[in-house]
Amino acid sequence: MTASDLAIDHRDSTGAHGFSALIETEINGEPSRMTLFDTGPDNLSLIRNVGAMQVPIHKIERIITSHWHADHTGGLLSFLRLRESSGSTTVAGTNTPCVVDVYPNRPFARGIAPGPHYDKVIARLPADPTFEEIASAGGVVEKHSEGHLVADSMVWVSGEIPRVTSFEKGLPGGKLFKPSVGWIDETEIIDERYAAIDVAGKGLILFSAQIIGGLHLAGDSMTPRIEPTIDWLSKSLRPSPTWIIPMHCTGFVAKVALEQAFGEGVVPAGVGVRVEVIGDQEHDKRLAPAVFDDEMVLLEP
Repeated sequence: MTASDLAIDHRDSTGAHGFSALIETEINGEPSRMTLFDTGPDNLSLIRNVGAMQVPIHKIERIITSHWHADHTGGLLSFLRLRESSGSTTVAGTNTPCVVDVYPNRPFARGIAPGPHYDKVIARLPADPTFEEIASAGGVVEKHSEGHLVADSMVWVSGEIPRVTSFEKGLPGGKLFKPSVGWIDETEIIDERYAAIDVAGKGLILFSAQIIGGLHLAGDSMTPRIEPTIDWLSKSLRPSPTWIIPMHCTGFVAKVALEQAFGEGVVPAGVGVRVEVIGDQEHDKRLAPAVFDDEMVLLEP
């Protein structure tokens, strides 16, 4: 894996509290495919950054939303409008609408109730785009609750992510608003999904609130989960991650703990950082399948 800064003028780029990653996949010299994973928190940041990085937006054929939170969907409509106004076409000159790959159940509204009692909502999160707004902006809505392949079968998009460990307790104070009921508890964000690429000889590359993205471990209420999370990644999962690129909601304390566990395998990243992973068919034959220990006991090598 190599990481480098893109040749951009950082005075024109914008950092923000959200996440968006451009995934470009290519196999056997065929034309590459571009997929956008999340769109950041607002209608400005992503637009500025694709301009500063000179991203060929007409090549982005699909947007995957990891989950319905505005810090991941906030730039969706402005990006679609920009792409639509640019007259995105194929080489043959035909229009190429952008597919927006979403979880089917869009929440009416979500909010946060702080501890220690988590009983009073003090903040309603900004609204996610509606399906109608996405279509009006030029997107083609695809609703998926199950796993599926995209980008010429090079990218896997998961369905609901099962919780398999004792410490995956969801988001403390997470609330869901239902018009007929009001605010109800919603700690588990069941609509969260990941994208994965199986690179020959290198293994799986994951885009989510995990390996590339953020681990949602920021804040005092999440501090007790940092140690078991990192123990599971570093001791119970085999092979453990070679590289982790923590951003967004990971939090400073968790980033320090990750660096202590994985050393130089923790790669700092931000706007304009490009990561390139090149496959190796010969080495692929020597890769072992991944396993994990349910009881958090270090597996034998």
